[in-house]
Amino acid sequence: MKFKTTILLIIFSFTLLLLWDEWMSYSTKTVVPSETITLDQTNTTALRENESSSDLPSVNKLDTKKTAPVEKVEKDEKTGEVLVLENSKLKIFLNTFGGTLEYAELKDQVSEEYPGGKVILFDKSNRSTYLAETGLIPIGSKKEKLPDHLTLFEVMVKNVDKVSLVAERNGVSLTKTFTILPNSHVVRVTHDLINTANEEVKAGLYYQLSRDSEPPLGGSSFYNTYTGPVIYTERGKFEKVSFSDIEESKQEHVQTSNDGWFGIIQHYYVGAWIFKNDFEREFYTRKLRNDKFSVGAIQLSDELQPGQTQTFTNLLYVGPQYQEDLKKLENGLELVVDYGMLTLIAKPIFWLLDKLYNIVGNWGWAIVSLTIIIKLLFFPLTAASYKSMAKMKAVTPKIMKIREQFKENKMQLNNAMMDLYKKEKINPLGGCLPILIQIPVFIALYWVLLASAEIRDAPWIFWITDLSKPDPYFILPIVMAVTMFIQMRLNPAPPDPLQAKIMMFMPIVFSIFFFFFPSGLVLYWLVNNVVSIAQQWSIMRKLNVRAG
Repeated sequence: MKFKTTILLIIFSFTLLLLWDEWMSYSTKTVVPSETITLDQTNTTALRENESSSDLPSVNKLDTKKTAPVEKVEKDEKTGEVLVLENSKLKIFLNTFGGTLEYAELKDQVSEEYPGGKVILFDKSNRSTYLAETGLIPIGSKKEKLPDHLTLFEVMVKNVDKVSLVAERNGVSLTKTFTILPNSHVVRVTHDLINTANEEVKAGLYYQLSRDSEPPLGGSSFYNTYTGPVIYTERGKFEKVSFSDIEESKQEHVQTSNDGWFGIIQHYYVGAWIFKNDFEREFYTRKLRNDKFSVGAIQLSDELQPGQTQTFTNLLYVGPQYQEDLKKLENGLELVVDYGMLTLIAKPIFWLLDKLYNIVGNWGWAIVSLTIIIKLLFFPLTAASYKSMAKMKAVTPKIMKIREQFKENKMQLNNAMMDLYKKEKINPLGGCLPILIQIPVFIALYWVLLASAEIRDAPWIFWITDLSKPDPYFILPIVMAVTMFIQMRLNPAPPDPLQAKIMMFMPIVFSIFFFFFPSGLVLYWLVNNVVSIAQQWSIMRKLNVRAG
């Protein structure tokens, strides 16, 4: 029983550690008044005063010729026009200054953590900066500035779901066309490069996401999620590049590839540039001024002759981390969902949960079904453990007698106990196996419930309206405590009085801590306890062992 007590204490310590870590994270968050989270169109020019040619990327790996530095020129101080595009799921603001996407509202997402319930991903406000930018940089000996995200563009086409912008500078015309695809979170972005000069031109087309390091709104108070750049290639697979790594100028990620994508992820959501061509690209991360960071990629144009045109068409995803949707969109994009150290267990759990959800149509009942399946899967193993525990309970009077007889001699006590176990064919550690099995599943399910956007805001029944949040009335934790007391009555009592007291308080302590855990996780533990009680009671009845 000492081993079982140790296992329970490990679980208790893990629970305490999670709560402490997240309390520290929560207590240091800055509360932002809702009125500051709005697009400040009147302050656009002031914000641009912090931008300069030094914010432009440069080609280091792809260019075999020596590229001259970009000529530093004064930027156009005109205030751009803000254009609105939207469909049923997405609303974006494009600024003609730079053709920059500076606001993205997910219309199909609602969260009380965001002001007004609106989930805003891209933003350019007093509180935060998160932008999607594109432009051209000169390649080779040409050093004159080309149309970039600091250039004022003119509007060519403006519809509800489509905008075309054009700018010409130093012999190169760039047309950007943004089209929101119907009923999706995808923006198709086309760049048409035209050489309007009388000489050959080659340019680098860059795509980048620029963001400050402020934690996003809507983060979980029980899940310390990663917020920052990610890069995916077939060679390097999924790579995180933290803001601190960029601060230290680390470039350990894959830098050149003819496949892959990049993005910035946060809890539940992702913004990602997805390339639909096999042109070689150079990935980069950079520290900008004013605590801003960028992650991006550059693709080189052909050597364009006078009058020649080249077109690049790629995608920008701005939306929730729905794994099936991301899988269909691009290879490896579903990896933005981070399940932590137990991903190998969490991925199959979510896969099975998703299949069960498709059958029962409710994530709560899917969790109930998953728990029953896991219990049935391990039933042969747990049955052996429950038999061992039943035998232990049957010989408890003999154990108490031995403890009384040899209470002054610990060595003789241990020898007598081992002789009894051998005679009765009992494994004293056998009853701990079900708990050991549950620990990795419990932790993995914790990550699944808190990291999966699909389960966010998912209701179960009656008062449980969001399985990713705690039970508002503490009903599930209290019922779970009752089931733990029942399990204690079925198990053999610890021979050590101190252990017995600890075990007696465990249900109460666990119940209190589960007040603050996601109701989906408490539901899993509750159903697990109920099924375990049924299994254990059935086995004890067959062995004629009485509870209590």
